[in-house]
Amino acid sequence: MTEPTLSYSKDRIRYAVLSFFIAQGLCFACFFSRLPDLKEHYGISDLSDLALLLSLLPIGKFIAIPSVGFLLPLIKSKKTTIISLTGFIVTLFLIGLTPNIYIFGLMIFLFGIFWNMTDISLNTQAIEVERIYGKSIIATFHAGWSVSACIGALIGFIFINLNLSIFNHFAIMSVITLLIVGFNTRYLLNDTTASAEANNSEIQKEQVKKKSFRLPETILIQLGVIWLIALIIENTIFDWSDIYFQSVIKAPKTLQIGFLICMVMISVGRFLANTAYRIWSKTTVLKLAGSFLFIGFTLTAVFFDIDNFTLRIIINSFGFMLIGLGISCVVPTIYSIVGEKAKTPIGTALTIMSSISFLGPLISPSLVAHISKRFGGMEWAYLIIGCFGAIIVIIASVSKSLKKKN
Repeated sequence: MTEPTLSYSKDRIRYAVLSFFIAQGLCFACFFSRLPDLKEHYGISDLSDLALLLSLLPIGKFIAIPSVGFLLPLIKSKKTTIISLTGFIVTLFLIGLTPNIYIFGLMIFLFGIFWNMTDISLNTQAIEVERIYGKSIIATFHAGWSVSACIGALIGFIFINLNLSIFNHFAIMSVITLLIVGFNTRYLLNDTTASAEANNSEIQKEQVKKKSFRLPETILIQLGVIWLIALIIENTIFDWSDIYFQSVIKAPKTLQIGFLICMVMISVGRFLANTAYRIWSKTTVLKLAGSFLFIGFTLTAVFFDIDNFTLRIIINSFGFMLIGLGISCVVPTIYSIVGEKAKTPIGTALTIMSSISFLGPLISPSLVAHISKRFGGMEWAYLIIGCFGAIIVIIASVSKSLKKKN
């Protein structure tokens, strides 16, 4: 297999790709850290209206799939990555300028499109860089994203406490991330071969020759369901964590730290994941993650209104810490289990699982809003969402496919 001709050292290329992950993480956290302020700015009082707006994100991400599928073969991953991340940053800036809720909805939709386009094209770069190194390094890119998202959440927390306007916040972060992109664009990996795609294509052709139709492996269905649950929980935290602190816990702006806490613990959890795999089996790690999610959501749902304000903040913060820690390792563990146990080719396996899990981000906003309205409070939504963590534990406990050793 012919290796790509490198214009720069492989380390410089690696750092350039990492810098793009960092820029994306900063923009992601910038938007979600100001979601309660955006809600107030546009006078959105009904949770159903907010859920409708937030559902435009996963719709945009879905639309991005054929878009990036068209661009990648046409202009390759380097140019697609640059276009996608630049569009992501510019859209963030425009969100700070939107004059009304309708344009705001359009910007959220575009934000979702460029978000997923960046995810796909940037991870393509990361996989190619890993191939050059000949060892597993892709986790370092995702850890870099998590740390930058954590830093972005912290910056958002500081700017909120400084009463910096949404526009100024988004403008500052847009300039910083555009500079990161500008300084590192030339060092991205040039697509000089399509070996990986060719190999995948040959594998898929062989599968078609052997059998025109086959039911997916049981393990892929089970992991797809866990992935679906993980995305519901993940998007609940991304979309509603600071709003939960604002509306349910009744924390002042200076203590709306739910999103920040979760991002910190997601970063910590991803750095600890490899250590956890050495101590426990990956199935056990899934059980622990599900347990953390169940306990964390239950704590926040039960202790949201205790009289002692300081204790209320401490208990709910601890609950959010457990939620972040639980979220951190579910999806990476799923990827790892697929690589170890699935007999289906990786590309096909991920496609099957993605087709099951895709509904997660689409379900989450309306699910939280509907439960909150039906039962009279967002704490009920958190209590029910927490039960999904228990489902992860149950699937990991009873699945023979997950326990089976190769």
